Amino acid sequence: MTFTVLIPARLASTRLPNKPLADIAGIPMVVRVAQRVLTLHTETLKPRVIVAADSEQIVAACQAYGIEVLLTRVDHACGSDRLAEACDLLKLDDEDIVVNVQGDEPLIDTGLVLAVAALLKKRPLAQISTAAHAIETVADFHNPNIVKVVVDARDMALYFSRASIAYPRSTPDQLPQPAPLRHIGIYGYRVGFLRVFPKLAQAPLEQTEMLEQLRAMWHGYRIAVHVTKQAPGPGVDTPEDLARVRRLFGT
Repeated sequence: MTFTVLIPARLASTRLPNKPLADIAGIPMVVRVAQRVLTLHTETLKPRVIVAADSEQIVAACQAYGIEVLLTRVDHACGSDRLAEACDLLKLDDEDIVVNVQGDEPLIDTGLVLAVAALLKKRPLAQISTAAHAIETVADFHNPNIVKVVVDARDMALYFSRASIAYPRSTPDQLPQPAPLRHIGIYGYRVGFLRVFPKLAQAPLEQTEMLEQLRAMWHGYRIAVHVTKQAPGPGVDTPEDLARVRRLFGT
């Protein structure tokens, strides 16, 4: 199986300035992410791993560690737009698969990267793949900052929401069974879809929930969901998150 891992990296961040370059045990965070994904390389599996940067500073940081990097425009409205530009710069074919790994997840589960790519290979009707895991507490189930996903019998997404879905009408203070699913923000894409997506009109549901994946579903594209038993490692959005991850790296 061949696929490309793209790591979009944007220098501006309201909660954590210069986030991609944040030091983690002496190495910039975006480099840590790329290095972790590169551990997937074996004799039979060699995904190409590329950082899609919006800044010469990020480019220089990646090049200093031998990480492949592209300089993309600074004015992209969202990460998928940056991915689409990267696909064009790389001259990828429409049927190629790319996996979007966020540049703020230095503890990304590489098994998830592989699973999301493999799922898209197996599901020809899906244009996108992603991941989810079971929610374990009622508090998380009702937390609007935790995105939930409902799937059908073939683990194809029916809907994503910040609301508590599926809602247990008979036992509203308990978790429904089977356990509700928390969405994990990793995506696989067919390149042809990525080229179309930035041109699609925003969907009312997307604007209501503030969830970009609902635009794809609104326009009729299917999303396959890999359900994993393991919760993902912590990402980095705030200074507190960064301190926690640094401790995990022993600094």
